[in-house]
Amino acid sequence: MAGSEYVRVPRVLCIAGTDPSGGAGLLADVKSVAAMGGYAMGVVTAVTVQNTRGVTGVHAVPVDTVLAQLDAVADDVRIDAVKIGMLGEASLVEAVGDWLQRRRPPHIVLDPVMVATTGGRLATEDASRMLRDLVPFVDLVTPNVPELAVLCGEPTATHLEMIVGQAELVHEQTGSAVLATTGDLEDGSSEDVLVESEGGWRTTRRLPYLRVDTPHTHGTGCSLSSALATARVGAEDWRAAYRRVRPWLDGALQGGLSLEVGQGSGPLDHTWFLHR
Repeated sequence: MAGSEYVRVPRVLCIAGTDPSGGAGLLADVKSVAAMGGYAMGVVTAVTVQNTRGVTGVHAVPVDTVLAQLDAVADDVRIDAVKIGMLGEASLVEAVGDWLQRRRPPHIVLDPVMVATTGGRLATEDASRMLRDLVPFVDLVTPNVPELAVLCGEPTATHLEMIVGQAELVHEQTGSAVLATTGDLEDGSSEDVLVESEGGWRTTRRLPYLRVDTPHTHGTGCSLSSALATARVGAEDWRAAYRRVRPWLDGALQGGLSLEVGQGSGPLDHTWFLHR
């Protein structure tokens, strides 16, 4: 899609559910986009009842209302990147896919949200299956370990070599670039896996990161994907965007250790660089 044109302040549209405790979903997206120097816009797909200890309710926004929000923004604002998070219902997955084909925004990142860090289910079984059909319409998909297994229809990976194989399979099946995150692997791996193609050639890269020993990982996937969408505007490729985002994310995870928000799996400190 769009290349590496210069945009002073990237305008990033985030499509996601809410989290009233502020750690995940649309609120985490807005914080991440701002931390990366972008201007965040938000379309609400669902209102959740949750905090750092768990999800107790999910109330879907009607599909027509979600589409009306999307068109209201697209009719008025030039969109430089889109981040898609929680969709929740199969009908909404299909509708967003149709909207993407109609509007064709540049730099689309899909975080295939299915289950919250705190354990609550955020997508129906039908929606989880249909997310696989949405992947070919995006530029990058950012699954964690269990999400990657759902996307490729295989058992959950237990080590890095399985992650590599599954990420390559999803890329082969969909054509989308795949950034498989490995923070929830139990083998101690500290490399994410990026699979993409250019000029007909597939490349698989292992991207090392600093593994932070912390229980406070609420909203990590949301934050990473929205930050990547922002950083990709003007960047040469997804690898370059990742190189900019990952140190910020590592700092946010480290900062979350002293943030003191909630009694469960706490959030990241998205503005940790202001608190040093």
